Amino acid sequence: MKLTLKIWRQKNAKTKGTFVTYKMDNVSPEMAFLEMLDSLNKKLVEEDKDPVAFDHDCREGICGSCGMYINGHPHGPVPAITTCHLSMRYFKEGDTIWIEPWRAKPFPVIKDLIVDRTAFDKIQIAGGFISVNTGAAPEANSILIRKKKSDDAFDSAICIGCGACVAACKNASAMLFVSAKISQFALLPQGRIEAKERVKAMVEKMDEVGFGNCSNTGACEAECPKQIKLTNIARLNREYFKAY
Repeated sequence: MKLTLKIWRQKNAKTKGTFVTYKMDNVSPEMAFLEMLDSLNKKLVEEDKDPVAFDHDCREGICGSCGMYINGHPHGPVPAITTCHLSMRYFKEGDTIWIEPWRAKPFPVIKDLIVDRTAFDKIQIAGGFISVNTGAAPEANSILIRKKKSDDAFDSAICIGCGACVAACKNASAMLFVSAKISQFALLPQGRIEAKERVKAMVEKMDEVGFGNCSNTGACEAECPKQIKLTNIARLNREYFKAY
């Protein structure tokens, strides 16, 4: 395939960025999206030009670091996958692909398509933990948990912290991310000990680092690669109100 890439190039958070056009020939439909960018970078290096900086690690849909905005969608136009799992077969001959970084004040651009997501780390550090005794694993049946509760907790815990929810939200809200982290503990008895302190600390840190309020449009759930549900946000609000 022949494709036209419009890629956001920006030296750092303090400099002004712009879209730069690149022409790509012989793109195989079997390529992964990141492999296509690898191919572009190989070409740029051979031409003694600065390669496009983009974040990636596992390339298995686990780490969440590969996030970028592709044709108006976080991680691309295919639902429930990360950028590293996006295949070029979803594009066609002659397509123009617009690629840019997450757009949110708490996610300053490091370079090109890479943003600094340590704001998420700060939120988790503020309260994302439980008090447990270290040592041997406890007997599995010592604390009985209903299957529905454990399933819901697991579904919340699969959030990979990629930031797609923030990128999708018109207010750059981190409510889906924070609510997933709150829910995975709030649903289990082990997490109830620090429940009040946790939700207050994480919400306050979320506001402090500059994320916006929930817009109630549901864009976060629609674009989340792990399909984290909006019901987590409702649970977060209930936990927050109970904490006071």
